[in-house]
Amino acid sequence: MRFQAAVLRSHEDPFTIEEVALRAEPDPGEVLVEIAGAGMCRTDLAVRRSAGRSPLPAVLGHEGAGVVVATGGGPGVALDVGDHVVLSFDSCGHCRSCRAAAPAYCDSFASLNLFGGREEDPPRLTDATGKGLAPRWFGQSSFAAYALVQARNAVRVDPALPVELLGPLGCGFLTGAGAVLNTFAAGPGDTLVVLGAGAVGLAAVMAATAAGVRTVAADRHPERLDLAERFGATPLAAGSHGLPERIRRLTDGGAQYVLDTTASAPLINDALQALRPTGTLGLVARLHTRLLLEPGTLDRGRGVRHICEGDAAPGLLIPRLIGLWQAGRFPFDQLIRTYPLADINEAERDCDAGRVVKPVLLPERRDP
Repeated sequence: MRFQAAVLRSHEDPFTIEEVALRAEPDPGEVLVEIAGAGMCRTDLAVRRSAGRSPLPAVLGHEGAGVVVATGGGPGVALDVGDHVVLSFDSCGHCRSCRAAAPAYCDSFASLNLFGGREEDPPRLTDATGKGLAPRWFGQSSFAAYALVQARNAVRVDPALPVELLGPLGCGFLTGAGAVLNTFAAGPGDTLVVLGAGAVGLAAVMAATAAGVRTVAADRHPERLDLAERFGATPLAAGSHGLPERIRRLTDGGAQYVLDTTASAPLINDALQALRPTGTLGLVARLHTRLLLEPGTLDRGRGVRHICEGDAAPGLLIPRLIGLWQAGRFPFDQLIRTYPLADINEAERDCDAGRVVKPVLLPERRDP
């Protein structure tokens, strides 16, 4: 089958909308999904900084959602044609972490999600000349009209919901909300500081508000702080002088939890200084430089840990977030702006410039 996809051919060039070909029907354990919408995540754009690590040319996109149009069946596949699904990251399903319901820490996470998909896969996705394209970015490659995915990546949702808007629940919003609800297990009486009010940070703010957590959100951009305040956080200008003291004042002596989405070493040190004894700092952004910690920042039981995909089992957390959204307690749709897939480069520019929190790309609907 042939269909339109956004292809990234080099780290410097814009995306190009091309006709691509899928050479096979779903194997057992796989489903073919017609993509209704795919969120653009910072991890997609970070490929431009990863020369030599992520194979190109490739079809990116890992916050897809749509409708199952074909299934390969097989043991454990409970999806049928016509089911509406949200797609999330890939995992092997049989390593120790997967068996412990921690698929974000799958032994094969990097190879399955970042480096071109499963090694046993033949070049099933090709361009118009027949050249292979790196498939299954984060198990999906959903910047396209169709995606062939492992059924274990797909979470069935109510067909009455606007499926085109649900894709970001598979990664960005999952990560921020999962850090609060899963990693920290924060609740009433806890205090949380969120560093960076982008898609992940604002999802954390919304989840914290839903859980009754007292939250402070720090960012450089006033418009992002306005959003954080709307969703229940106390806003704090990140560039202000004496940030640890200001955080301690706003959190009655220090925060129990801090979630950093910025990878800024100075902010991380400020946050550690503002933690209560036994407090935890969670890191979700990839650090690109050495992190030097100030003396004393890890005293008194304070800890630092990296959080991958919100410690989430997508099949559990995505329905939970949808339930909160339906109850008006997780209004993630207010962060979304939709673009035709053909306007992917405009969406990337708007994302880089901070004009939009979460772009969602809508493929053109046509028969393959």
